[in-house]
Amino acid sequence: MPRVQQLLEELSNSFGPSGFEGPVREIVKREMLPLVDTVETDGIGSLIGRLGKSDGYPRIMLAGHMDEVGLIVRYVTPEGYVKFQTLGGWLDQALINQRWTILTKNGLVHGITGIKTPHVMAPEARNQVFKREQMFLDIGAESKEDAEERLGICPGDPIAPDSAFQVLSGGKLYLGKAWDDRVGVALMLEVLRGLQNQPLESTIYAVATVQEEIGLRGAHTSANRVAPDIGVNFESGVAGDYPGITQDEAQEKVGEGPSVFLHDSSMLPNLKLRDFVLDVAKDLGIHVQFNVLSGYGQDGAEMQKAHSGAPAINIAIPTRYLHSHNSIISRSDFDQAVVLSVEILRRLDNLTVENIRSFD
Repeated sequence: MPRVQQLLEELSNSFGPSGFEGPVREIVKREMLPLVDTVETDGIGSLIGRLGKSDGYPRIMLAGHMDEVGLIVRYVTPEGYVKFQTLGGWLDQALINQRWTILTKNGLVHGITGIKTPHVMAPEARNQVFKREQMFLDIGAESKEDAEERLGICPGDPIAPDSAFQVLSGGKLYLGKAWDDRVGVALMLEVLRGLQNQPLESTIYAVATVQEEIGLRGAHTSANRVAPDIGVNFESGVAGDYPGITQDEAQEKVGEGPSVFLHDSSMLPNLKLRDFVLDVAKDLGIHVQFNVLSGYGQDGAEMQKAHSGAPAINIAIPTRYLHSHNSIISRSDFDQAVVLSVEILRRLDNLTVENIRSFD
């Protein structure tokens, strides 16, 4: 299997709900160590790799978050069913009748959010959206004691979607869970790989953040530690190219190139930085899409607000069906984003950074 595809598959399949990113962090650390000069972890688990000299150069922070939306165990019923609390922004209808994996002290336990058969439903109930408070996980336990003692279930245990990576459309599209934001993490790693043996006029801090889905927490602590002069966040974009979504809701399309967010509920990008990115893309012949979103929120906002503030931008890979068990990305969008981002970083020298940061 090609190396990049293998990395994307491994990251997508890995277990890592918000606050429980350990398995993902081990993959990222393994990949990052040969590509940077130093690697450290901050106080809540974000991984920070530095490439280049630490003094006298502008500090460019890259970010991609390791966590995925998931659940945690709330309690076990006397009958052995698991009640849960969501981690991150789930739609109730995306939770029902899905497979899940629980990480317990005894290992992985598999389960499913049960759903009543339509054969016994009242007609008016068949079209309703079930609320998460009504849902439970069936893990095959015989009782509360069986779930806790034999299977090792304990309140607070993390739960992740159980969905396997798959190649679609003759290799052009990748189906998997957790593209939000394992695709951004993979992009950051491949950008570091592309910068090997390149002359750099900046210090690159590549940060795999934690707990983005529950409040951008990892980016908050790591951005304050790095104190960036420029922030570049790598994310999953919101594709608007399938039935049921409108151009007013999202504008980017899978397979038409990487995107730049111009507005979301957490951040406005620096327009000088936007124009710099577009100039680089034009020189490379890469088509860049734009997205103006009414919602969303991403780690670039924390880089932008750290210390006295920094110009920041969000570069994304268009993604269909975010915050569900299965999402789709395009390999060509990913590859173009790597080429674009490597060249952006190659050109960010002291003079360019000073110009972008200037408001005179």
